[in-house]
Amino acid sequence: MKALALLSGGLDSILATKRVLDQGIEVVAVYFVLPVVAEKEDYAGKTAKRFGIPLIRVEVGDEYLDVIRNPKYGYGSGMNPCIDCRIYMLREAKRIAREVGAEFIVTGDVLGERPMSQYRKALILEEKEACLEGLILRPLSAKLLPETIPELEGWVDRNTLLAISGKSRKPQIALAEKFGLQDEYPSPSGGCLLTNKEFASKVRDLFAHKEKATTQDVLLLRIGRHFRFKDYKIIVGRNEDENKLLLELKKSKDYAFEVPGCGSPITILECSETKSKEAIELAAKLTARYSDAGVDKREVLVEYWNGEGKMSIIVSPLDEDEVEHLRI
Repeated sequence: MKALALLSGGLDSILATKRVLDQGIEVVAVYFVLPVVAEKEDYAGKTAKRFGIPLIRVEVGDEYLDVIRNPKYGYGSGMNPCIDCRIYMLREAKRIAREVGAEFIVTGDVLGERPMSQYRKALILEEKEACLEGLILRPLSAKLLPETIPELEGWVDRNTLLAISGKSRKPQIALAEKFGLQDEYPSPSGGCLLTNKEFASKVRDLFAHKEKATTQDVLLLRIGRHFRFKDYKIIVGRNEDENKLLLELKKSKDYAFEVPGCGSPITILECSETKSKEAIELAAKLTARYSDAGVDKREVLVEYWNGEGKMSIIVSPLDEDEVEHLRI
């Protein structure tokens, strides 16, 4: 008997996977790489290695952005289409389960933990939309939910499953300590960036100005300070690591800006075929504003370049009101 477990690397998915493994069932894990989730550590990879199970990483394509742009079941507190996102992943999981020969799907869902996607009606809806009715086992809340095919067929012993519900994580933390997993999962404060007000604003701006956005466009939203002037996007790096990333992600037609000879951000002006002198000047002024030179100088030399060579311009740094007017 084989199961496919959705392993995000969070505590709930780790415990759900272990609960099934402890019944002697072969488990293959799948991890969805989403452009709207920022993780500093590979908890899913660490867990798969600890449990000795294979891990399939699925990097979602640009079609995933249609889920965010046009969710059938709406948004949560920000731009988070939780139900539609879950349905997307379950449909993909169904396809992968067929490929690996898994008979059912395992998730770390906890009844009532998340207000939008983990209440009873939402769980039923997600199963139905993914055409997986009766084939999704939720070990942490199974005793509070209808029996699934794996339980009815005797593949899984329902008596060993749990009845956890609500937002409190105390039962999960206690189980993690019991199994020696207390240092193997991230804090619950991270997760989907679409619930973040600032990031959600950046996504709305992207969709408003770009009909065919890509996952790379969304990844760029996680880097730097973002500003909008008409149809031009300006991104200002916040530290050395972001400066390097912006240069790596810069397209040949885009302009890069820097104040030479002092601590300076890298600024990227995303350009279409048309070039705006006003946009170039504003990008230079923002670069000067966030450079060390912008602290006490009225005039700052800013260098900028694209595929056509390096140029320079002398500008006055923007004041705070002007900066906020442009900020996304």
